[in-house]
Amino acid sequence: MALYEHLLIARQDISAQQVDALATHLKTIVEGEGGKVEKQEYWGLRGLAYRIKKNRKGHYVLLNINAPAGAVQELERQLKINEDVLRYITVKVEKFEQSSNKNKREREDGKVEGAATEETVQ
Repeated sequence: MALYEHLLIARQDISAQQVDALATHLKTIVEGEGGKVEKQEYWGLRGLAYRIKKNRKGHYVLLNINAPAGAVQELERQLKINEDVLRYITVKVEKFEQSSNKNKREREDGKVEGAATEETVQ
């Protein structure tokens, strides 16, 4: 099975609970096709760079998926017919990111940038 990062943007006028229900539904689709959702992150309601279907904002959801290609195809087919989804993208990756925290980035040598470490606090 392959690893995928799947990001979707839902309409601004649905609630966070409805977005969570949508993500749970997508999780059941993937599991029904023999895959597994490793991680589900709700990024919140964010502004869009440009209007999409008369929406200025959207609910962002990230799913890390470990599934066969058929499961991803079924997931994308379901998203095409869902009116609550504005955009989605699925990218095949070699491994999942450890953290999506923008304030904390790990350099190649293993040190952390942007966060206070023991050496800088003293």
